[in-house]
Amino acid sequence: MWLLCQPGIVRRVSLRAVIVDDSTQFLRAARCLLEREGIIVVASASTGAEALRSAEEYDPDVVLVDVGLGAESGFDVAERLSRATGRRRRVVLISAHREQDLRELIDASPAIGFVPKSQLSARAIIELLGGSDGGRADGPGRTDAPRGT
Repeated sequence: MWLLCQPGIVRRVSLRAVIVDDSTQFLRAARCLLEREGIIVVASASTGAEALRSAEEYDPDVVLVDVGLGAESGFDVAERLSRATGRRRRVVLISAHREQDLRELIDASPAIGFVPKSQLSARAIIELLGGSDGGRADGPGRTDAPRGT
C-alpha cells in the first residue's frame, strides 16, 4: 500500500496494473519492481490484442503501454484501449526514448501521461494517477490542475 499525499489529503492507494511491452525481459523486470513497491500487476501483455483482453478481464486501475510494441504502435493500443470500453481507461505510456522526442504524440494520445522506463516506479505512476480525474497529466508529478501551496 502507498500513501498518496496532496495538500491536506492523505489516502491509502492500492493499484492494480496491466503492463504491455513486447520484451519479456522488461515485463519480468517491471513486474518485479512494481510489485516490490506495492502495485499489484494483474497481467502482462505483449500485443495490443492481449492488452485489450487483459484490460477487459481484469479492469485494472492503470495500463502501462510501451510506445513501441514491435510491429504495433503503443499509441494505437492506447487509443484502442480507450475506445474498447466506452470509457476513458487510465493509460500511462512508457518508453526507453526520451519524453521530448515523443511529446507531440503523447499529447495527442488519450494517455494520462508518460514515464520513461528508466524512471518507472510506483511513485511515478501514483503521481500521474493523482492528477488524472479524467484530465491529462503531462509527466510524473505534473498535471494541468493547479497545485495548492
